[in-house]
Amino acid sequence: MAKYNYEFKKKFVEEYLSGKSIYLVLEDKYQINESLIRRWVNNYRHFGDKGLMRSRNKREYLS
Repeated sequence: MAKYNYEFKKKFVEEYLSGKSIYLVLEDKYQINESLIRRWVNNYRHFGDKGLMRSRNKREYLS
């Protein structure tokens, strides 16, 4: 899975929230899955800028 930086995600969120585009238009325009854009918008709405930043913590999985 590709990893996108904060600025890249913020561009999509701002374009959607400004009312200029809907999810499907953004998906077609930039060839990025609609569900991924929805997740970015929801994360931004709930957590602000921090919701778009990648976590620096490495997760440890126990078996």
